[in-house]
Amino acid sequence: VKFNNCAGNKGVRYETNSLDFKVRADGTMYAAHQVQMPSKQLILMVTAWDPQTLGRWEAIVRFLVAEKSQHNGHKPKGRKTLPGELAQQQSDTLLPWRQHQSVNGLRRQKRDWVIPPINVPENSRGPFPQQLVRIRSDKDKEIHIRYSITGVGADQPPMEVFSIDPVSGRMYVTRPMDREERASYHLRAHAVDMNGNKVENPIDLYIYVIDMNDNRPEFINQVYNGSVDEGSKPGTYVMTVTANDADDSTTANGMVRYRIVTQTPQSPSQNMFTINSETGDIVTVAAGLDREKVQQYIVIVQATDMEGNLNYGLSNTATAIITVTDVNDNPPEFTTSTVSRVGRCSPLGAGLPGCVSPRIQSLVRGGTPHAVYTRVLASSHFSFSQPGGPREKMQHLAAAVDYEMNRAFMLTVMVSNQAPLASGIQMSFQSTAGVTISVTDVNEAPYFPTNHKLIRLEEGVPTGTVLTTFSAVDPDRFMQQAVRYSKLSDPANWLNINATNGQITTAAVLDRESDYIKNNVYEATFLAADNGIPPASGTGTLQIYLIDINDNAPELLPKEAQICEKPNLNVINITAADADIDPNVGPFVFELPSVPSAVRKNWTITRLNGDYAQLSLRIMYLEAGVYDVPIIVTDSGNPPLYNTSVIKVKVCPCDENGDCTTIGAVAAAGLGTGAIVAILICIIILLTMVLLFVVWMKRREKERHTKQLLIDPEDDVRDNILKYDEEGGGEEDQDYDLSQLQQPETMDHVLNKTPGVRRVDERPIGAEPQYPIRPVIPHPGDIGDFINEGLRAADNDPTAPPYDSLLVFDYEGSGSTAGSVSSLNSSSSGDQDYDYLNDWGPRFKKLADMYGGGEED
Repeated sequence: VKFNNCAGNKGVRYETNSLDFKVRADGTMYAAHQVQMPSKQLILMVTAWDPQTLGRWEAIVRFLVAEKSQHNGHKPKGRKTLPGELAQQQSDTLLPWRQHQSVNGLRRQKRDWVIPPINVPENSRGPFPQQLVRIRSDKDKEIHIRYSITGVGADQPPMEVFSIDPVSGRMYVTRPMDREERASYHLRAHAVDMNGNKVENPIDLYIYVIDMNDNRPEFINQVYNGSVDEGSKPGTYVMTVTANDADDSTTANGMVRYRIVTQTPQSPSQNMFTINSETGDIVTVAAGLDREKVQQYIVIVQATDMEGNLNYGLSNTATAIITVTDVNDNPPEFTTSTVSRVGRCSPLGAGLPGCVSPRIQSLVRGGTPHAVYTRVLASSHFSFSQPGGPREKMQHLAAAVDYEMNRAFMLTVMVSNQAPLASGIQMSFQSTAGVTISVTDVNEAPYFPTNHKLIRLEEGVPTGTVLTTFSAVDPDRFMQQAVRYSKLSDPANWLNINATNGQITTAAVLDRESDYIKNNVYEATFLAADNGIPPASGTGTLQIYLIDINDNAPELLPKEAQICEKPNLNVINITAADADIDPNVGPFVFELPSVPSAVRKNWTITRLNGDYAQLSLRIMYLEAGVYDVPIIVTDSGNPPLYNTSVIKVKVCPCDENGDCTTIGAVAAAGLGTGAIVAILICIIILLTMVLLFVVWMKRREKERHTKQLLIDPEDDVRDNILKYDEEGGGEEDQDYDLSQLQQPETMDHVLNKTPGVRRVDERPIGAEPQYPIRPVIPHPGDIGDFINEGLRAADNDPTAPPYDSLLVFDYEGSGSTAGSVSSLNSSSSGDQDYDYLNDWGPRFKKLADMYGGGEED
């Protein structure tokens, strides 16, 4: 191949896209090793590039391969062919349907050739269409043949990638190819005559797209995370990075090689890691990984195709983050042998003084986060926790301490690793330090030594009685402070407390039966506060157990009952309820009073046990009704209390089962048979009156509708307005028979009326003029004549409506085929004087204003 860069070709290098062929500096192409050619032709891409200017030039070289027997033993020669010259080369013509003839002139059976694959480079710059090959049959000398191709890329999607000249048989590619989109095409060539008859059998054509390096390697991830133990030996595996190239992996275009570009930080060496150029495995290459110095490395990895050739290969980069994990290679060590801290006292609970120590940092050097802290010669008041991190411990109270008892504590603390040290570490595995804790006094709250305090007394003690002294103790012995008392919770407001000495007295009578008492105990809370800075306070609870006294009389139960009017059928069970508790309750004594005497005459009480008794009739019959029976109930208290309670007993007739009948229940309510009958009669009379009133109203309404209005026409000066129902949309949608409106069916109701008296809206008695008859099928031209004739007849007809009355019609719709009637005039002519309307009074003032205005109106 020949190339000229206009600068003497100094330093120009040549390369091919095939590993089988190479180009020397003088442009000579040669086979790199023995090659078996699979086809009759081979297309290569030769690239010339200048390393100084980074300029690149490409050219397509086609090799035609021939057998030795056909070329008399000459070696195949390579030549450079431009894309535009392909159509002019005789060697591009294929005869796939060549026929052979025997010596004696007989024609042998036709045999098809196997067409070698056609190679097309991707991303070709054209011009397009670009000829690939010419296909022809040796029968084209005898007949006219038409050629065509079918298959994917021709008449199947993607359509029209390849085309063929039907006359000459030249096949073209119409646009640049992309191997990553489709690497090969399988077409079939057809030869037919002018009538479409098959001349030759279809021939298979295989077209392969030659790969070009037009895709960069792409990493699967842009960031890779890996880890390695500190102190790892060289060659330790860390992670693997992977990049894929869309180009052909069997050629240099798709062969990716890896290398490390940078490492951050470059400590202790700038090359702590290396990468396998083919697999992408990252391993350690140097010793000295120390997590305490460098915890993380950031490595930039580059992937380059063309077997890693940085000059003309395409590259891409990714980031590998390598974390150095910790191993136990450093024992814990205190930074100082003595630690002094000051704690502040604060109350740990009500009535319990205490002090909490501050945080103590071990500040160990090295070691794993799992360090074990041990107390040596230390007080049992303290223990350890880990709130601030793996190298920080807090010493806090395990038991309460008191400034007044201990003002300082001396501790010896030892720290060691929970896990053993890594092999090869020759150091002590533990460290000790002394800790001094000084306690600072703070104001502590007063506390009640006895909390909750319980006292017992009888209920009902008078107001002002001293119950007890509920005093608090101030733990600050070295501070001269005064304690003041006050109430915090007193639900019933029964108690008072002395503010200086805590003496409790009653402010009201204590009642055990109150709702504020729970299980006979009344509970109140008091507050004790000192005058320290800042002031502190404590609370105490006083519980008062109230002993019951007999201060509540029993109550009879039930309050109401019913019994049959004859004895021995049923009885009433009675009992009593007492708000007191034992022994101030039962057994109860039930008895009837002696006054009035009818009580003991009619009723008797039978004792069942200490809590229950039975009330029953003493006489053989008692009239039905409601009776108030007084009963005296006495409890067993000391002294005993009694109460006279009244039970309402309903006496009623009963059936054979001992149950009150319905009539008997009413009678028992206080109504006799006569009263019940009277009530029923009153109800019937009331219903009858209501019915008669309804019938009378309906009759009156009917007469009001049928009664006619009789008014003398000479005295009637009112305007009558008759409102008619909706008449629809006018003549557009309804065809009315005007004769029915003009000629009533009968005049009997008019002829039979009394002379001289009639309604103003009724038709007068008189001769009826003849109105024109409307034709059955009116013609539009006759409507005007029909209306004019009817108008003249109506003007001369005294019986025609309206009869001195105003008739109001509803809207009948817009538009009419009959036209407007506003132009029709009355048959009477001449001007009229309407001034007399002013003499008719205020009723005709509106009419006089409309017609009496003259020309001005």
